[in-house]
Amino acid sequence: MRNIIAVAALSAALPFAVPAFAQDSGTAATAAAQTDSGTPTAPDGTRAFGIEPYVGVLGGWERFDRQENAGIPVQPNGYRLDGALVQAVAGVNVPLGPVFVGAEGNVAKGVSGDIDWEYGAAGRFGVRAGESGLIYGKVGYQWVNFDKVPNATRDYHAMTYGLGVEVGPKDIGLGGITGNSGVRLRLEMNTFNDAKSFRPMAGVIAHF
Repeated sequence: MRNIIAVAALSAALPFAVPAFAQDSGTAATAAAQTDSGTPTAPDGTRAFGIEPYVGVLGGWERFDRQENAGIPVQPNGYRLDGALVQAVAGVNVPLGPVFVGAEGNVAKGVSGDIDWEYGAAGRFGVRAGESGLIYGKVGYQWVNFDKVPNATRDYHAMTYGLGVEVGPKDIGLGGITGNSGVRLRLEMNTFNDAKSFRPMAGVIAHF
């Protein structure tokens, strides 16, 4: 008789115990989700700390001051050396929460005008913004080779400085690729040797 009563009591308690267990499990899952959501992330949802390699292609134009500039010969009749460029870049960003640091190398080929080749490297630093945006400054060293000056095989070199911004598709209303990999559009302005050149560039950066 005692066994029958125990079985009956267990049967009566089961319908209440199962929902209670489910509720406890749901609470635990919710707490875990809240813990996960509290994990630091960058503004684009990627890890706040890590390594982000990238490559890119940019196009632009550079014009050099007619005054003597890192040894570049002064041209007759006030002529200023300039030319259109296509540039390849490769680098790495290191996110540090809402900010980042990084390093980048570049090679550029002149496609019209006086510039033959350019190449160099720079460090970058700035803040992360929006879904996948970057606002940054850069400092580096650049070599320039001209094809229309005396001693055209010589590379002229000096420090370079720049400012730029990168935006992902969501930041510009395209609703596209963001997250751990995707693309960003870059706009950048550089100068050679203490503001002795003017070099706007624009292009696409693929990050991983």
